[in-house]
Amino acid sequence: MLAPQETGMRTSADVALMAHLFRRAGFGATRDQLDRYLALGYETAVDDLLNPQFGAPDDQDLMDRYFIASVEARSVGHAVPQWSWRLATSKQPLEEKIALFWHGLLAVGGIKLDHGLEMLREVDLFRRHGLGPFRTLLLEISRDPGMMYWLDNQNSHKHAPNENYGRELLELFSMGIGTYTEDDVKAAARAFTGWAAKPTMPPFFLGPFDMEFAYDPGDHDESDKTFMGRTGRFNGGDIIDIIVDQPATAHFIARRLYLFFVSDTPDAQEIGRLAEVFRESGGEVRAVLRAIFLSDHFKSEAVRFRKIKSPADLVWGVMRLADRYTLPELDICDLPNNATFMGQMLLNPPSVEGWHEGEEWVDSGALVERVNFAVEEMGRTESRGVRRMVGRVKAAGGSLQPEEFLANCLDALGGFDVSPRTQRILLDAASGPGVLDTASADAGDRIVEMLQMIVTTPDFQYC
Repeated sequence: MLAPQETGMRTSADVALMAHLFRRAGFGATRDQLDRYLALGYETAVDDLLNPQFGAPDDQDLMDRYFIASVEARSVGHAVPQWSWRLATSKQPLEEKIALFWHGLLAVGGIKLDHGLEMLREVDLFRRHGLGPFRTLLLEISRDPGMMYWLDNQNSHKHAPNENYGRELLELFSMGIGTYTEDDVKAAARAFTGWAAKPTMPPFFLGPFDMEFAYDPGDHDESDKTFMGRTGRFNGGDIIDIIVDQPATAHFIARRLYLFFVSDTPDAQEIGRLAEVFRESGGEVRAVLRAIFLSDHFKSEAVRFRKIKSPADLVWGVMRLADRYTLPELDICDLPNNATFMGQMLLNPPSVEGWHEGEEWVDSGALVERVNFAVEEMGRTESRGVRRMVGRVKAAGGSLQPEEFLANCLDALGGFDVSPRTQRILLDAASGPGVLDTASADAGDRIVEMLQMIVTTPDFQYC
């Protein structure tokens, strides 16, 4: 790739690696943020990302003042502005990224649930437990009233078990097709009888009430069950214990983490290594992610810019670069709409399978939305991030040849890289007006135009 003027012919390998880490473990980072983490070192950055301090955000009162409808959020539309603000501004990006990962894997559809407060509480559940032991997360999501309602477990009774939750727990949440039998599904369904959501008050007039989990021992099947070759008077927690011990679970979670954080193309050897880390750590997600981020495989150029950005990656990645918001203004509510137009409606996965990712994110209609959104945000010269990017290129000083101009623009975008073909096209565009005089009156306009051109490229659709 091209390099900014001050570092010779190539961008620092450290900058490129740090930028790669933050694209995958978060939603990207500005060049200034990269500088701060480069001063600390890569391993320190990994530790910082992996150990967010969970708790109520410092700006919760501010959000409640601006997003009044979300204080007692009835619907997804009322709830999602709070998550939109956190995605755009949180200083703990992996906390939000892991919540997004589990939101797509342990999927609950907000339109059916129709309870915004519960959807926000579920995102908080993923923040709180998403990096810890998988057993704890499975137990918590199995006690989540929204999940119980979403998968009809309130209709599962001792003498008439509903198989919906037991089946999806095995097929989509933990082990995968082909690793269990129909008898295992039936046994799991019986073990989860009595696990349900309490009936809630109607939301009219008084607003929504919190949903609550309810366990009714009188409605639980206490008889013997045979599950995955073991027999006992199992309850739901016992089923989860057995699931987490299965080699298939280690492989399933390792594979899903790999596809989300590393590459859209699975690598069997690397996934096998991560599955072993999962088993040795007692199923701790943080340990698996640490093994990913510190591995030579993850650090290699072979997996950089090989993942298609999800709509969430693109929308909130661009917003973090533009750094437009100082307050939770109402138009931050439009960001989830932009993601929806691109194919990802937050707080409402299309089915229990979550979203189909990778190449399925991009079609002709979605691509137009993605490009237009990025170009518009890069053109907002009042945004703090855009001003910083322009200032960084100008700071190179003097007259910049097209190669130097382009290299500095790529660097200002957070250590971004493009293919040789895209580089040639961008250089042709930069060469038209000739040398950039960083002190000229039109320097800012030319820099913004180049930033906008870069985000229209196919390369920008990858992270």
